[in-house]
Amino acid sequence: MAHHFAPIRTAVIGFGLAGRTFHSPFIAANPEFSLAVIVTANPDRQADARRLHPEARIVATTNELFESATDLDLIVIGSPPATHADLADRALDAGLAVVVDKPFAVTSDEGRALVEKADRLASTLTVFHNRRWDGDFLTLRALIEGGTLGRVRRFESRFEFWKPVPRPSWKLEATPEDGGGLLYDLGPHLIDQALVLFGPVVDVYAETLTRREGGLADDDVFVALTHESGVTSHLWMNGLAAQRAPRFHVLGSESAYTVWGLDGQEAALKNGALPTDADFGVADEAEWGLVGIDGDLTPYPTDRGRYDLFYAGLADAILRGAPVPVDPRDALRVIEIIERIHAAR
Repeated sequence: MAHHFAPIRTAVIGFGLAGRTFHSPFIAANPEFSLAVIVTANPDRQADARRLHPEARIVATTNELFESATDLDLIVIGSPPATHADLADRALDAGLAVVVDKPFAVTSDEGRALVEKADRLASTLTVFHNRRWDGDFLTLRALIEGGTLGRVRRFESRFEFWKPVPRPSWKLEATPEDGGGLLYDLGPHLIDQALVLFGPVVDVYAETLTRREGGLADDDVFVALTHESGVTSHLWMNGLAAQRAPRFHVLGSESAYTVWGLDGQEAALKNGALPTDADFGVADEAEWGLVGIDGDLTPYPTDRGRYDLFYAGLADAILRGAPVPVDPRDALRVIEIIERIHAAR
């Protein structure tokens, strides 16, 4: 049900990390969108939203948002995971295109119902798996597709950091039943990337641990995926890592690729950079990964990170009938794997 004219009038629900850092700057920077409404009840965040996006109307509740849904084309859901399915359902009922931040939903049943409903209504539904557009991931994908590594056998991927005392947020109160924990928070990125690179999974093994005193959800997770293609993916998520291992360590039959650190787009956005800045998403040479075999390693340029391509692709879908940038069925497969891991505990 494409609206064939721009700008796409957009509402963002939530102005925490997702809404403020990952969505609003890209919507505001793309002339095919207009950032019409931001929903946040927190007075500090309301003030922030007004300062950063004076063109947007700030409302405190989603009820206020849905009352004026006829003036909108798209809703971006950046609120905590337990709210995703219900808000997406309401947005589809209101005839709007929908972006759901990851995790898509807390249960695969919720996710499946949304996919089926969007199909039935011929509505645009997509999930913000933005890390498909990390510079290091784009680089790795091109290396694999170009045959540089030969046949990949083993894929290691990590999000690790040191935060023994987490910042106060909804995450501290959320159990896995609410979509809390690192497996729901970071797992969608790592699992989605593995599925994009190496396809469907035939076997899953996992260790989900809670190391923090009084923690309600997992903060130290290891997942092993066996892909139909024969590749083994090892994925780590850890909020208590005093030293980090490589971000990617990829072993092929001919060569390997190893890269450290995290794609710089998030940090840049938090520091006030704009997606329109000339060097946005460009990695310093010091951050490049290494390709080759021990004794013969070459620094390999990291592709530019391109989170803007998610919203460019979404505009193509809404205005020009192109496929959505992330198929919600892909996101559903990710939730099925996470759910399977939690169920096995």
